[in-house]
Amino acid sequence: MFRSLIAGAALSLATAMTPFAAQAADVTLAVTDVEGLEQLQQEFGAVEKALEAATGLDVALFPVSSRTAAVEAMNSGQVNFVLTGPAEYVVMKELTDAQIVVAWQRPDYFAQIVTLADSPIQSAADLKGKIVSFGSVGSTSQQLGPAQALADLGLTYGVDYDAQIIKRNVAIEALIRGDIAAIGMNFGHLRRAREAYPDVAFKVIARGPDLPNDILVAAANVDEGVLDKMRDAFVEDGKAIMAAVLEGEDNQKYAGGFFLSKVEDSDYDYVRSMYRTIGVDRFDSFVGN
Repeated sequence: MFRSLIAGAALSLATAMTPFAAQAADVTLAVTDVEGLEQLQQEFGAVEKALEAATGLDVALFPVSSRTAAVEAMNSGQVNFVLTGPAEYVVMKELTDAQIVVAWQRPDYFAQIVTLADSPIQSAADLKGKIVSFGSVGSTSQQLGPAQALADLGLTYGVDYDAQIIKRNVAIEALIRGDIAAIGMNFGHLRRAREAYPDVAFKVIARGPDLPNDILVAAANVDEGVLDKMRDAFVEDGKAIMAAVLEGEDNQKYAGGFFLSKVEDSDYDYVRSMYRTIGVDRFDSFVGN
């Protein structure tokens, strides 16, 4: 069945205020980077149906307005499962003691430092004293990953270079004008930049390792039997579920990827290192909130 839910205006209210449909469903599922009921239905409606077919459970989509709202919904018992990114996961783990279900692999998901092909910047070392822009604050692939890629090459964030947060499209224009020296972005962003600016030659001067995967987590109080059913569904019916995922236009980032059940919290220690690289030593709040 298809039954998407409208979250209450204040997720911090008691669980008794949860909509009736949410209370009736076996499990509720939220996605942190999808806002609004309509978009959630468009991107994950097919996933809801696929999970119901694979698990035999009544699954309901539950829209959340932010990462913080997802945490509040988990802690209040309104949401059982949340799909989130690696940077968000380490904070959610701290705030909710979330349980790992499966990782959602994103092929070619890595951070880069990009400049112009005819730029005098030939290596990361040439960025010393220059302006480097980063995208969304707290983004794994737009800020944390690129900053770590430079740190791995010996450049200290905000010390050896001027780190500025600039919206990516604005940053590309600034790069072309010569106002900044380089931009932190992921491979997908670079591909789209090349499509948008076919007459501009870009080059990569630093690249980090593949980033940790997006991850589906369960609230700490989810029944072990339900957790096992969900995990088994991704293992045994992964192809069908991935086909459902790829029905969403914005989910094409998962094309060619797999669901991985052998995932440990320690796999995300690299993300914790990224946070420390930008000067964040505590993981009990979302950067940029």
